This record gives sequence, structure tokens and C-alpha cells, in this order.
Amino acid sequence: MSASTLLHTLFRYQAWANSDLLDKIESIDPVINQEERHTVIRLINHCHVVNRIFAAHLSGTKHGYTSDNTADTPLLPDLRSAVAASDRWYLQYLETVTPEQLGEAVPFAFTDGDSGCMSREEMLAHVVTHGGYHRGEAGRILSQISISPPWDTLAVHLHQTEPSRRLRTPMLENTLSAS
Repeated sequence: MSASTLLHTLFRYQAWANSDLLDKIESIDPVINQEERHTVIRLINHCHVVNRIFAAHLSGTKHGYTSDNTADTPLLPDLRSAVAASDRWYLQYLETVTPEQLGEAVPFAFTDGDSGCMSREEMLAHVVTHGGYHRGEAGRILSQISISPPWDTLAVHLHQTEPSRRLRTPMLENTLSAS
């Protein structure tokens, strides 16, 4: 599997996982669990802002952020829409970026002014792993308020979106019978 193919898979997974988590966040009672709901929305907003910052680095544009989160907490429907648009942007970006470009080093400035440099491929990997980390944090908060968090794993995503992966293949049959 090429890096490009893997990145496509990971960003499709991220879009699926983000949507699933945002569905769960909608089920948080805004009165009884006001603090937890606010914290989870702030976590997802932080991920969104970081994703937009790295999208700007990847596209060579200015992002306009001075921090890795916004001062105001967005309304959940607005955040859902923004996250979905960002997920679409990354999937579209992966349709146009070449393997050579993935290896290119891109210098940039962090929001605190410090300098950084990562390859495009490293930036993309950062966006996916960063999002997974914070979705896990959000899932833990959901558990603490007795809401089952999404089953957010790549394996679950692959098998839900490609049910044929559940079918046993001749190669797998041979491997299983040899054990």
C-alpha cells in the first residue's frame, strides 16, 4: 500500500469518526451535563482549528489563527458543518497532491511564533493522529457521563464501510487451517 493510499484511508476514517463523535455529542444533555458538553465541544473545536492551520500550511496560505482554539465556543451545528467541510478539504487535497509533494519539507510558524518544518506527509499524519487523540479524550468524557462513546477505531471503520472485509478469503482460510 502506498503512503497516498494509506492517507486516503486514514482521512476517510477521520471523517467517519468525526461524524460519529459529533452524533454522540448531540446526545449530551446541555443542562445536566453543561460543563462536560462545553469541554467536549472545545476539544473538537481545537482539533478543527489545528486542522485548518495545517491545511493553510499545506496550501501555502495564511490561516489567521493566533491560538490553537478560538476564544468563543461555536454552536454544535456550526462546528459540525465546519468539521465536515474541513474533512472534505483534506480528502480533496489528497486527490491532487503527488507522491513527490508528500515528501516536500514545508517551513511554517506555529501560532506562538516558533518556527517549524515538516514534510507534507508528516503534517497529514499529525492531523490524523492529533484528531484521534482528542476524540479519545472526548470519548472518555462521554463515558464519565454514561454515554457510550463511539467505537472509534480504524478496524471498525474499515469493516463497517467495506463489509466484504468480513468475508473469509482463500488465503486467510489457508492461514487459519495451518495454525
